[in-house]
Amino acid sequence: MQKLATILLAFSAITCSKSEPPRPAATGTPSAAPPIESAAPSGSAAPTAAPAAAPDGRPLNVLFLTVDSLRADMPWTGYERKIAPNLTRLAEESVVYTEAYSPSSYTAQSVATYLTGRYAATLYRAGWFFASYSKGNTFFPEVLQEKGIRTLAWHAHMYFGRGKGLDQGFDVWELVPGITFNPNTDEHVTSEKMTKLAIALLGKPENTGKRFFAWAHYMDPHDEYKKQPDAPDFGNKNRDRYDSEVFYTDLWLGKLFEWCEKQAWWKDTALIISADHGEAFGENGVWKHAFDVWQVLVRVPLIVKLPGGKPRRIDARRSLADIAPTVMELLGEKPLEQFQGKSLVAELRGGEAESREPIAVELAEDSHNPPRRAVISGDYKLTVWGKGSKYLLFNLKSDPGELKELSKTEPEKLAEMKKVYDDKFGKIGFVEPYGGMKLKEGGSAKGPTGPVEKKP
Repeated sequence: MQKLATILLAFSAITCSKSEPPRPAATGTPSAAPPIESAAPSGSAAPTAAPAAAPDGRPLNVLFLTVDSLRADMPWTGYERKIAPNLTRLAEESVVYTEAYSPSSYTAQSVATYLTGRYAATLYRAGWFFASYSKGNTFFPEVLQEKGIRTLAWHAHMYFGRGKGLDQGFDVWELVPGITFNPNTDEHVTSEKMTKLAIALLGKPENTGKRFFAWAHYMDPHDEYKKQPDAPDFGNKNRDRYDSEVFYTDLWLGKLFEWCEKQAWWKDTALIISADHGEAFGENGVWKHAFDVWQVLVRVPLIVKLPGGKPRRIDARRSLADIAPTVMELLGEKPLEQFQGKSLVAELRGGEAESREPIAVELAEDSHNPPRRAVISGDYKLTVWGKGSKYLLFNLKSDPGELKELSKTEPEKLAEMKKVYDDKFGKIGFVEPYGGMKLKEGGSAKGPTGPVEKKP
């Protein structure tokens, strides 16, 4: 890993629980905020209706940036606080998806889907909460690597540095310095280190001198929520301190964007911004994330900027199971047969954004997570516990907060959605986890670590 002095030199070019009520509506006043232009007023960040268009379909590099716990209610989708001025400006220039869904509400499962194009429950995985993935899985960076495309990633949580198998196919896989592992929370503030490491890695000709795929996962909005001195003081409640960390992450993302725009490879690079899951602040009686698949946990931002592309807002629902095939096509490669999503490139380049419903989200059972699966189709969402021990039906159009459960009052719709659910997850499939550990709702993980030959 580059020494901090080297990183600073490269960076100098830029810098010359249920007891708490839901989030407050009050806004903070900057006290020691850095000189960054304020975000656009609520609603004005929406791109125009003009279709996106790239000058041609040439292969591109891809820079994929994910922000842990980033909620869907951000300034470019109407959140009243100006907590992300740089991402808001980026949204004004990009394709914005207003109804994007992470495949899961937990990092260890969602990021595995991004890297394989398959839902986590279909992968060969250990049954621990901090899941590991066997080499029996094919990660799309492995295919890119075989084709001579440079693959690099950098992270700010020790989960990514503990041999969990997520690094399959990466030429470069690094962690920021000075972090330790706490299984219950993230104690560190790392956005500055992440951006400096990004500049060090992306500044090396061996990493960006040919086609490349780069992925970085910023951590700071994750709890513990800490007020940042370079952010406005929004208050002292959980959402207030979370907003402070979002602002701080956005600040350092902005510095990364500024540096990237000066690089020769930038004109040939697609930028994708999203999150591994959302975050709850008392909605539906939950806090933080994982353990369930409520809307506030699985809806996430999705912003895509292509070279020469025009801004566009797409309101059709999309799953981030589509990330892997999208990245492959942007790089000029064919999709893998294993992919369970579909590339977004056609609509990113101006094509019609057709319906891809039903949308599926899941939480595969492990040592701590109970099994949850849900489908969203039309106005309705059906969440299923386990193998059908409980059904929750909601009308998202009239009840976006999932406050009025309808399974008893709308039995015909429940029956209809059960059929949608059975069909969707019947196609997705399921693989039992391995490792022998006790699972959340009983039983133990006794699944395979790789493909099992079928006996004649």
